[in-house]
Amino acid sequence: MINLELPKKLRASANQAHQVAAQIFRPISRKYDLAEHEYPVELDTMAAMVDGLSDSGTQKISGAAGGRSDESAEDTAPATMPVNANGGNMSALLNALETSWGDVGLMLSIPYQGLGNAAIAAVATDEQLERFGKVWASMAITEPSFGSDSAAVTTTAVLDGDEWVLNGEKIFVTAGERSTHIVVWASVDRSLGRAAIKSFVVPRDAPGLSVARLEHKLGIKASDTAVLLLQDCRIPKDNILGSPEVNVEKGFAGVMQTFDNTRPMVAAMAVGVTRAALEELRTILTDAGIEISYDSPANNQHAAAAEFLRMEADYESAYLLAMRAAWMADNKQPNSLQASMSKAKAGRTGTDVTLKSVELAGSVGYSQRLLLEKWGRDSKILDIFEGTQQIQQLIVARRVLNKTSAELK
Repeated sequence: MINLELPKKLRASANQAHQVAAQIFRPISRKYDLAEHEYPVELDTMAAMVDGLSDSGTQKISGAAGGRSDESAEDTAPATMPVNANGGNMSALLNALETSWGDVGLMLSIPYQGLGNAAIAAVATDEQLERFGKVWASMAITEPSFGSDSAAVTTTAVLDGDEWVLNGEKIFVTAGERSTHIVVWASVDRSLGRAAIKSFVVPRDAPGLSVARLEHKLGIKASDTAVLLLQDCRIPKDNILGSPEVNVEKGFAGVMQTFDNTRPMVAAMAVGVTRAALEELRTILTDAGIEISYDSPANNQHAAAAEFLRMEADYESAYLLAMRAAWMADNKQPNSLQASMSKAKAGRTGTDVTLKSVELAGSVGYSQRLLLEKWGRDSKILDIFEGTQQIQQLIVARRVLNKTSAELK
């Protein structure tokens, strides 16, 4: 059974993240939307604050420890009482939601809080967590030859003595220029297919790693999105995450565990943007004299009010699905199905709600006087990266129908 009431500690953490979003992110949101690729210097102060809170155990936003469960519940619960842990995943999800309510592009630009950190948490050994627990890690999966099919990785990693030598090109790497480390997906033996795909932690100063260019994008312009080249790039032998052994029977499951952590996080980002748009739209409708009632049937209300109620219901569904996926991860329950369900629902809801809000707000919604049009642009990437809408639906169908990837394509 899932207890939907948040513990006091997580409520306090989420409130702190909301204050950051309201007082730091919102005031500079338009500034960095118009100044694409300019580094948000205001985030340096925030990074220092987050680091201090993490060191004190008060708060974790999404660092490497963010993907591990909080074991303290097990230490304090009576032996006869089932443990209901709300650990790193739930904390990271709530903080991602709140900061994305402020600005999702700035949220993705927070130093030392990259998506690669969640990848490290998913598959790293305890020793690697100790080494990489305080790095700023972006994640490099996509290549020019593929988008959503992560098993099509062509980047290679060859062991040469005490070093791995990586060769390949990675595109659309979030925080690819600013991060201190990059988690790179590469194949150690392409003849063995997807089972040989592993993830590697590549330091920014590794020889052979370079930034080819930064992408100009529709949304999340505050976040740098880079094309990375790996040309005989050398990293230490023990920078491969998890086991270096290729287990054909286990297949692609090892590195795919990354998505069980990151997909609920991206869902939370979409939920945060969705809530921002709904709050703005409610204000606009109320100022226009349109009443939104929870006591009358939707078909007896103004068309805009009825549409608002529909979108709010979708928002609640997306929120609960994301919470469930994070709760399952914290309680060591397999959550691959739920992670994809949450990502699919939240991504679709985000684009629907933000664009419909632009429409219902009229001319002011399409202008830059409000942030509505920006949220509409930002929301689309949340339906694409970490697995597109179509990929999530395919994964859900396979799990529900008990079909393999070969049986259902």
